[in-house]
Amino acid sequence: MIYTFHENAGAKHLVLKGELYKYLIKVRRHKLGDLLSFRTSKDIKMLSTYKIRDLDPKKALLELMHKEILEIKSKRDLHIGWCKIDFKSIEKVLPSLSEIGVHKITFIECERSQRNIKIDYKRLDRILEASMQQCGSTHKIILEESKSLKSFITLHGDAKVFDFVEKTLDEISDVHTVVIGCEGGFSQSEKEFLSALEVFRLDTPMVLRSQSAVMAVSSKVLV
Repeated sequence: MIYTFHENAGAKHLVLKGELYKYLIKVRRHKLGDLLSFRTSKDIKMLSTYKIRDLDPKKALLELMHKEILEIKSKRDLHIGWCKIDFKSIEKVLPSLSEIGVHKITFIECERSQRNIKIDYKRLDRILEASMQQCGSTHKIILEESKSLKSFITLHGDAKVFDFVEKTLDEISDVHTVVIGCEGGFSQSEKEFLSALEVFRLDTPMVLRSQSAVMAVSSKVLV
């Protein structure tokens, strides 16, 4: 745990109780004199460091030692246009995408997307915050939706497309937006529509699942 979200981070004193007390004191075993770092979602760039001054069986009193502006995020912005897949598969890979430093994900309704997929954004928000606290990132991935590939490309005409073609991705400096298909890939009509864009594959003979492709492309570009 690099830091912890607390709505009052930055105040002269913090009182830990309830579930946060149980986690930091009972599970993480912090004790008197330990230093803990906190951020607030309202001013996430500000890192506040506290010392545990008092402990009792149900709460802990923390005193502010210092605070500073410290922003931690990827040096590059990567936007993934991701054709919708099963929600459980999305939530499993999302923490890793946060750690890698993906800037934004737009979930796209594609022809081969599973129907009636409902994305629980509140749950994804909780997953992202947990990941950010673990890896130290101060950027929460921006999550959006698009009704179709055509709608997405209309807004992002410079997007590149991951598919199983001959051309490999060699130069990453100009990669800012990447479209990745769902399970089963793009339909023939979608392939024809996307052919006007730069289409690439990764240098592997393996057939990647959608979530594996998102991880692999993101790693290639950002890490």
